[in-house]
Amino acid sequence: MRRPYLVLAICCMSLFIVGLDATIMNIALPALREDLGASISGLQWTIDAYTLVLASLLVLSGSTADRIGRRRIFQTGLVLFSAGSLLCSVAPSLGWLIAFRAVQAIGGSMLNPVAMSIITNTFTDPRERARAIGVWGGVVGFSMAVGPLLGGFLVDTLGWRSIFWINVPVGIAAVVLAAKFIPESRAPHPRRLDPVGQVLVFLVLAGVTYGIIEGPTAGWSSPRIIGCFLVGAAALAALLAYEPRQAEPLLQLRFFRSVPFSGATLIAVCAFASLAGFLFLNSIYLQEVRGLTPLHAGLWTLPMAAMTVIFAPISGRLVGSRGTRLPLTLAGLGFIAGLLPLTRLTADTPVWQLMACYVLFGFGFAMVNSPITNTAVSGMPREQAGVAAAIASTSRQVGGALGVAVIGAAVAAKSTGFAEASRTGWWIMTGLGAAVLVLGLVTTGRWARSTTERAAVPTDEPVTARMAR
Repeated sequence: MRRPYLVLAICCMSLFIVGLDATIMNIALPALREDLGASISGLQWTIDAYTLVLASLLVLSGSTADRIGRRRIFQTGLVLFSAGSLLCSVAPSLGWLIAFRAVQAIGGSMLNPVAMSIITNTFTDPRERARAIGVWGGVVGFSMAVGPLLGGFLVDTLGWRSIFWINVPVGIAAVVLAAKFIPESRAPHPRRLDPVGQVLVFLVLAGVTYGIIEGPTAGWSSPRIIGCFLVGAAALAALLAYEPRQAEPLLQLRFFRSVPFSGATLIAVCAFASLAGFLFLNSIYLQEVRGLTPLHAGLWTLPMAAMTVIFAPISGRLVGSRGTRLPLTLAGLGFIAGLLPLTRLTADTPVWQLMACYVLFGFGFAMVNSPITNTAVSGMPREQAGVAAAIASTSRQVGGALGVAVIGAAVAAKSTGFAEASRTGWWIMTGLGAAVLVLGLVTTGRWARSTTERAAVPTDEPVTARMAR
């Protein structure tokens, strides 16, 4: 095997355990709820504690890898993720599980954006890079396919704690292989840390996410919830004012002058909010409403994962040969067609209808990932590939956190049975699918593409640079 493809394979191992962790975690939610007595909001936190910390640290990890070495940060992330998985498997209570999920997330933040940066610097030809990203997207589908089946089997036979064990051998193997086959690389001009920007990013995400998850329980008008939203809003305003004044900011806000880049960021938020909400609601529905075992629930969702395995590489090839417009259009249509029938979900919805929805949704998700990633790194300076890829990865995780928070809160606010209560969530996800379609059409035209080159090169001197003079 050629060395670039060995590097790709090792990087895909990191994506595999991160993707596997997400799908396994969702299939284990009902068992975890029964064993630890978790409420809906408690289940939301087992997901969002991970995605919140991950989203907060992705950009920092990407820029740190550009500065001190991508392979070094990648290996550190693998070690932390594996250690966090072991800790989750022995968590004595829900609170400890949530805390150990945060440890996992610290390691996870060093994996996907850094691995994408390694791939971008390994595959310099745009067509080969698009194909490599297509393979990368296919691994998402593979982990989705294996996750519910493996997770269902483990939960049925060994209990929910065993779902975290699988990450450890894969993580160890990836650490060893990375040391042997991945060359160390850095940005030619390393960037300094931006601790103020990092704190502000965390406050924005934490404030909004906490407020949404705890709002139905504490009351939307309670001082605690209002305070959370005010903290998030104030931190966002401070971030937008502070970052442009820095010579080397945590967030390169000029990237958002590129209409395709901004569009890809919003599409990622919408698509992954829809995916996270889908996995969260569907797992509870199949096991608590339909009465399926974890293994059978995993088998029922296999068509969705299979579509992702099949069509994600095809999406990568379409991006390489025809651009991002076609796969994004197909993604939006797939989301809408797969989610709209679920807005009438009942306990007796025919199995064939569920299978059709799973197939269409899986097709839509397969189409969306490659254009998001390709847009994030294409046209941007290669020396800042880690930052650009990390912003794209952050938007995915922000979408995932908000999807679970908003959709879970919408369901928790209903007093009807779960199937009926979930309909509001399915309508929200259908709207997100429509947003993917519209944004895909609007941000892929000729004018939109012309803005990318201007965004890649700084046009305004930072205020701190002028003050230094």
